[in-house]
Order: sequence, then C-alpha cells, then structure tokens
Amino acid sequence: MSNATLSPLPFADHEVAARLREALLAASFTADGLLDLLGAPAYAALARSETVPALRATRGDTPLETLVRLFLLQQPVPYARVEGVLPVHACVAGGWLTRVGDAGGDLAATVDVRPYGGPDGEDWFIVSDLGCAVGGAGGIGSRDEGVVLGVGGASTTLAGITVRTPVASALDLGTGSGIQALHASRHATRVTATDLNPRALHITALTLALSGAPAADLREGSLFEPVRDDESYDLIVSNPPFVISPGARLTYRDGGMGGDDLCRSLVQGAGERLNEGGFAQFLANWQHVEGEDWQDRIRSWVPRGCDAWIVQREVQDVTQYAELWLRDAGDHRGDPAEYQARYDAWLDEFEARKVKAVGFGWITLRRTSAAEPVITAEEWPHPVEQPLGDTVRAHFERLDYLRAHDDAALLAGHFRLAGEIVQEQVGLPGAEDPEHVVLRQHRGMRRATKVDTVGAGFAGVCDGTLSAGRILDAIAQLVGEDPVLLRDRTPAQIRLLVEQGFLEPAPR
Repeated sequence: MSNATLSPLPFADHEVAARLREALLAASFTADGLLDLLGAPAYAALARSETVPALRATRGDTPLETLVRLFLLQQPVPYARVEGVLPVHACVAGGWLTRVGDAGGDLAATVDVRPYGGPDGEDWFIVSDLGCAVGGAGGIGSRDEGVVLGVGGASTTLAGITVRTPVASALDLGTGSGIQALHASRHATRVTATDLNPRALHITALTLALSGAPAADLREGSLFEPVRDDESYDLIVSNPPFVISPGARLTYRDGGMGGDDLCRSLVQGAGERLNEGGFAQFLANWQHVEGEDWQDRIRSWVPRGCDAWIVQREVQDVTQYAELWLRDAGDHRGDPAEYQARYDAWLDEFEARKVKAVGFGWITLRRTSAAEPVITAEEWPHPVEQPLGDTVRAHFERLDYLRAHDDAALLAGHFRLAGEIVQEQVGLPGAEDPEHVVLRQHRGMRRATKVDTVGAGFAGVCDGTLSAGRILDAIAQLVGEDPVLLRDRTPAQIRLLVEQGFLEPAPR
C-alpha cells in the first residue's frame, strides 16, 4: 500500500501545537496522570496493545478521560465534551482533530499522541500513526508499509543506553517518531534527524513541537545519504530497520539490504562522521553464520580509529526469529497458505546464507586518537539497570585509564570500590574457607566476577587512601606470600576489576 492510504497528518504549526500542549498539560494528560487515572494493570496493558482495561477506566467525562479516549484509544468523542477541554477550532483547522459521525457531531484524532516522561521529569508527547502509540506493531504492518510507530521497547532501550553529555551536534539516523531526536534536544545544541520515510520526518516535527522542544534539522534519505561530506557530529544514534528479512516489505523494520548488511553499513559509516571523542550508538541484529564466530563478524564492522563496546543481549534460532517478525506484521492472522509461503521464504534466505541464528544487541563506538583502539565484544543476556548512559561513558573512560597505565603505573595508582558492590562467599556449609568469592554489582550492568582471596581482600581495602602496591605488600605480609611475586601476578586481576567497573581510579 502507499502512504496515500494513511490519514492526513496535522500541520507542523508551532502556535497550534503550543496551544494543544497547554491544554493537554492542564488536563494532566501526562505519563504520571495516565498512571493515576488508569492504575498500574490497565497502564501496563496499554504497553501490550490491550485497550479494554483502559476503555473501562475512562467511562467517565473528566477532561483526562476525554483525552485518553480521543488520542490514545482512538474513540470518537462528542464535540461538546471536547470543546471544554481543547481549543477545538484550532485543532480542527490544524489537522489534529477531524469531524466524524452523523452531521459531524463527534470528533476523532488524526494521530496517536502518547504522553512520555522525560529523564528529568519533562512532560513530552510522542506522535505516531493511528493505532501505533502503544505496544508493538500489532499487525499494523499488514495494513500499510509507510506507517510510523510510536515508542516501543527498542526505542526506550536506545534512549537509555545513550551517553548524555552536553554536545554541540547530534545526528539521529532513521528518526521514526522522533524520540531519539527529542532526547538529544536536551543536551545537543544542534540536532539533525534523517529518515527514508518523509511521513516520519513530518511526525518528528510534530513530536518536537508538541513536546515544547527546539526544532531539528530534518532530512530525507537513507542512512548517511543526507549527511554532507564536510559534516561531523559529537553523537550519532540510530534504532535502524535492523530486521533481517527476505525483501523489504515493511519500511519501519526491514532494512532492504541482504542479511545484516544494513547494520554493517551503518556501523562502518559512522567512524568518519564522528568528531574526536564522539559516540555512535546503535541497536542492531547480526547473523550467526556456520563456521564463523559472531564476535569476529561484528569486530570486522568497527571502523578504524574507533574504540567499540559490543553487547549481545539475545540470540534466536532462525525459526524463532522468523516467527517473531511474522507475528509482528500480523501475518499469523491472515491466510495460512500465505503465512507458510512467507515463513518458507525466510528460512530459504537463512539457508542460502548459512545462517543458524540471529543476535540482537547494542553497539557503541567512540572516536579515539589512540594508536591501538580497543574492541570489546561480549554476551550479556542478564538484567541491567537503565538508564545506562553513564555506565557506557564510564566504560570508555576506564579504557583510557588502562591504556595509559602499564603494570608499574597501575601498582602506583589509587583505587576505590565502586558503589553498591557486595561480596558473596560460596562453599560447603561449615567449611573453614570458601571455595570461591564473587563480587557482584547492584547497579549498571549488574556484573558478577569470581576473585581469589587476594582479589577479594584487595577490593575490600580500596578506599583511595593507599596505592595498589602498598595494599598488596600488606596482603603479602598477612598471607605469608612473597610481595614481589604477588605484585607480579596481581595487576591482571586489577585490570579486569577496573575494566568491568568494580574498581574506580581514585582522584589524587
């Protein structure tokens, strides 16, 4: 289907958007207001695309109930009820509302508007196509390929891992409904947002205007095509159409290149467009190919002059992967023969490429002038604490520290134990000594690492007062070990504890 089948969008009129925003806030049409009105179960059900609990919770006639039915649940509402809540004439003239029903006695929204809480308590609003504000696609893709979705789990994941230091320039590739550009507007002087779908650019402009955020430089085109050769950025983010599929049926999710080539092109192209010290952060899928290590595959994508941190969060075999995205498009609800044909096509594609599974995760690049950039690729399917932006930034700061300190400098350094680290001792009941000791983080990546008794004792004493070498000398005296030998064998363990964030260099 073409975009012509989708409803007309509101005009990007900042004055009308400002009046609408003021009315929405006056009625407490905010993330907190929704939670108070609906209650946690109905609020959570909305995120699963289930609207019945919210419909039941909005049977009254308060201004907030009226707005929830209008903008989130897409229910026609009598003109007289809306008139007391919104500047109706301006909203109809601006294209936010349209008259429906007999003699135009009811009003309906032309777009979804979802309240969204910013990281510092900002009241933002994410605009998307009708039926796409909450939950997943829910089969929307089968209705129109040019649809623009609202906020999903991938959107919030990327927003949470993004480094949020103040920067001069940020680039959001494949902006969609504009959520990454909206976040970037808080800490970037200049925001550029691109998308292959012109409808997405228009919706991004609406999202920014309705959220009271500065306008972005909106450019149409694929990947880095809209970026001029002389342009570079301090931050690049992208939640790209990363789904590995046969063909490019659905614009919002399918990359249109073979296999994982779109994600590879995105990562490889970012290096030359990053300023020194700048970050590029992506969500991506990658193929697990027979006879190839997935880590080697992703490492080969990293451009020259960049450190990289690659985290694989999930792996699905090819059947699970195909079923996930067939359901995403609603194909399982249609003609069984057509569903089977599409499933077959997906498996044929994977078989031809010798793909046995697909990985999903995060890729972060940082432009560096270091002679030997560091690439870390790891699998971490365990729960983490969002937002992780500060954790990501600290990871690369620790890389710099370790790169600049050889073993002698490390032993002369001072360290302190990171916040909220606990020690667990594992062993048989009644045993005099534990079989092993585990240090566990309760923040950030929530890592756990096994250490020996020297490592545990060293970490426990680190408060920034004594140098690492002095602490090891004291431990050697306590356990009756040669201090020279202990100094020789312990730096590797210290490096690991620093790299993983258990120990932090202490300022002197």
